[in-house]
Amino acid sequence: MLVTADRARKGVQGLRVVPDLCPGAGPLGGLYTAIVAASPARVLVVACDLPFLTAPFLRYLAAGAPGVDAVVPRTADGYHPLCAVYAPSAAEPIRRRIDSGRLKVIDALADLKVREIGPEEIARYDPDGILFFNVNTPDDHRRALRLLART
Repeated sequence: MLVTADRARKGVQGLRVVPDLCPGAGPLGGLYTAIVAASPARVLVVACDLPFLTAPFLRYLAAGAPGVDAVVPRTADGYHPLCAVYAPSAAEPIRRRIDSGRLKVIDALADLKVREIGPEEIARYDPDGILFFNVNTPDDHRRALRLLART
């Protein structure tokens, strides 16, 4: 599914487009929407700016752990909550944060029972150290193209 604040957004065949349930709440609102829309299943959330994620890593992440609210990768740079798996049980604590105006996604992890996927586990799927490279600027895009040419 694609969660979007653009209510007029059209999907592509086979892709469910879900309007953001919390307009103005930024990524935390989108995360909440994805969890609610996927319930009662767990949802694998992936930000759109991570071009080097791989299917094997996402399968490993999705295998997760029972009994937790979230399975979240953590690298030397910190947690990556927009490349994570969330259980339906995460919806209510996240909604409370949204309602109180506390919108930082990373801070929401404090309210959840989290299974951390640490650097040692990630390294098996990331030999080049680029799995979580973000593309947010034209310079990032140029660097991503150079990295792609090397792999």
